[in-house]
Amino acid sequence: MICRGGLTVTVEIRVLYEDNHLLVVEKPANMLTQGDKTGDADLLSILKQKLKEKYQKPGNVYLGLVHRLDRPTGGALVLAKTSKAAARLAAQLREHTFNRAYLAVVHGRLPSERGKLEHYLRKDRRTNTVTVVKSSSAGAKKAKLTYQVLGSVSSYSLLYVQLETGRAHQIRVQLAAAGYPLFGDQRYGQKVNRPGQQLALWSCRLSFLHPTRKREVNFFSFPPHTYPWTLFASESLLKDMIQ
Repeated sequence: MICRGGLTVTVEIRVLYEDNHLLVVEKPANMLTQGDKTGDADLLSILKQKLKEKYQKPGNVYLGLVHRLDRPTGGALVLAKTSKAAARLAAQLREHTFNRAYLAVVHGRLPSERGKLEHYLRKDRRTNTVTVVKSSSAGAKKAKLTYQVLGSVSSYSLLYVQLETGRAHQIRVQLAAAGYPLFGDQRYGQKVNRPGQQLALWSCRLSFLHPTRKREVNFFSFPPHTYPWTLFASESLLKDMIQ
């Protein structure tokens, strides 16, 4: 339970894995990863409280954010339970050996089964929006991703997306710039989406070296059985496709 605005909210967070150094969970869609000025319930605060209660720890609980997911995006997310683990996982992110993959439903049918997108992006912190800009623009950062088309139904395609860089709103902006906005994206796909639709972007796989055991670990999470995900393969078939 967590208190927000005088109300006590019960939130169940699915734990995918836990040991002395790592906590891997499934973030619900539409939940903040970390608290902000809205005061809405956030994943980090909820998990800290749960660990405090579970292990009866006095004082503050250490839990480090290794990466973040946009508020409307759900799926696998890893947090560090020790500062050593946090530092080592952060190093893997910088060295691009921490692999993150997503499932995304987009409008349209892509011309090739596999592809790569490269853009330069710039974030406006005042509006929390990201735009594609020229490489010479002030504040421009290179963004790269690869995609594989897992299936197409009617005017939609299901993509398996792997990040090579970790820019804010990267998948949403790059695919919209390529002409294939995400289903339900109210920010970067307003022309083709209706208000109230849920963003169809899900963190489905994390792969990295365990910070202390020095062996690769893989974690999977799959989207809920709701539209538009139900247009495509079942969870078991999706797992076979992306391994």
